[in-house]
Amino acid sequence: MAHILAQAVRCPALCRDEVKEGLVNAIGEIEESRRDLQQEAYDAFFDAIELLLRHHVTLVAEAAFQHERWAHGLEPLREMANIRMILCTIDPELARKRHIARGLADPERARFHGDRPVVAAREGRELPIGEYEPPRLDVPMLHVDTIDGYKPCFEEIIAFALARRKRESNSD
Repeated sequence: MAHILAQAVRCPALCRDEVKEGLVNAIGEIEESRRDLQQEAYDAFFDAIELLLRHHVTLVAEAAFQHERWAHGLEPLREMANIRMILCTIDPELARKRHIARGLADPERARFHGDRPVVAAREGRELPIGEYEPPRLDVPMLHVDTIDGYKPCFEEIIAFALARRKRESNSD
């Protein structure tokens, strides 16, 4: 959805997994890296967002934003941007099935992400599904059901993304 939304809004999409893949391309195999790849990807992702925002560039930033991991990176950006969060919701079992199907369809994906659930599926094992803790920021948020298409419809998602923050009035 991030790339389709960015195309509709006419701005760049910055996807955290793509940043991580670019890092792996630069440093080689994940096992060869002596760096904390997750932290490196996180830092590069937020540095790129901040750079674009400082230049007043509208963008779509996409990641599986878990509150504990991402809140301290998102919070400072509130001063720079009109943040509007679109939170895709889906049954965890269906999300896992889609994740595994993507991984099985793209054998190169494991080189970039490890994808333990995909590796387990190839071996006939099943891993438990982790908990997801959505962001809890005081910003406008739209929940989008992605079980079968998008609900609300994509036009409503675009309208939400483009809405401007209401200016606070100084009048009494």
